[in-house]
Amino acid sequence: MRAQSLTLAAAGAALLAPTTPPGITPVTASAAGPQVVRQDSVPRHAAEVRAADLLAKARDCTPVSRGRYRNDDGAPATTPVCGTREAVFWKADLDIDCDGRPGRHCNDRTDPLFSGTTAYQQSDGKQLDAERLPYVVVPGPSRIWDHGDDGVRGGSVAAVVHRDRVRYAVVGDVGPHDLIGEASYATAEALGIRPDPRGGGTASGVTYIVFKDTRVAPIEDHAAAVMVGERLARQFVRSR
Repeated sequence: MRAQSLTLAAAGAALLAPTTPPGITPVTASAAGPQVVRQDSVPRHAAEVRAADLLAKARDCTPVSRGRYRNDDGAPATTPVCGTREAVFWKADLDIDCDGRPGRHCNDRTDPLFSGTTAYQQSDGKQLDAERLPYVVVPGPSRIWDHGDDGVRGGSVAAVVHRDRVRYAVVGDVGPHDLIGEASYATAEALGIRPDPRGGGTASGVTYIVFKDTRVAPIEDHAAAVMVGERLARQFVRSR
């Protein structure tokens, strides 16, 4: 497991301040202002986006990072952050982030690097629940890359691909500035990856696609993240 994630609580509180009426999920931003989509307007029975199609779209890399990241402490820096008009993405390992609200599987007994806080919090002020909420971790801002410059923030929608599985998540935590490739216990479990914080995760083969200028509010609304994520993934695959 990698170094413990950083906590940016003040930034998280600011990002999660209510900005839209209930029942509306912000999706993209434009010169005319943020576009929004009502949760009940997203098709619920559209064909699922295939892992192969997302991986094909993310095959070529146009770097947006100025350098590369390590996947683990002491490993060589080999992973760039790539970008398109719609998204940023990277291909890395998956280390287990168990930080946030303690539970049966994520606590200071099961995880030697456990932290009771996450960079972003729920709408009620409580820490995120790594056991229940699929979320991904982005590196802290640095000279390598500042995720905020590419419209990535707490609650941004992500598609995570492993083998033939696609699962949707939100950006929920911020990690060390020189490491990449980490997601919550719930994300790993949904992907069929062993979620044990002591020896779980996978050493390679995970693609993280984060859609620019998106935000699920409240951040803990996973159903909204799935609905919005499926639509954005479909647009990503079809884009030129």
